[in-house]
Amino acid sequence: QVQLVESGGGLVQAGGSLRLSCAASGIIFRIYTMGWYRQAPGKQRELVAVITSGGATDYEDSVKGRFTISRDNAKNTVYLQMNSLKPDDTAVYYCNADRRGGFTANYWGKGTLVTVSS
Repeated sequence: QVQLVESGGGLVQAGGSLRLSCAASGIIFRIYTMGWYRQAPGKQRELVAVITSGGATDYEDSVKGRFTISRDNAKNTVYLQMNSLKPDDTAVYYCNADRRGGFTANYWGKGTLVTVSS
């Protein structure tokens, strides 16, 4: 049974920091591309950051220079360090595991709420 469990969300003032974690189980974590998505009220889910199995990263433009995605394959965990948070960052943040090539699989966590107050 695959599980992606996010943690680390909460309420923070603008300018503050949070670190999200996503612990994966039931998958061969190291071969998956891991991503963080977010969905704000009334908006579509959007990709925030992604890290490939090889460690390459990419970010949505509005978070570049503020957010950092990383992974620890020994702990089956992906992180999102969020600094200089803005009210526009308020959203439910979801962890995603994606595999393409050889076999295809895609899994989602249930999300963790981040609220940034002004």
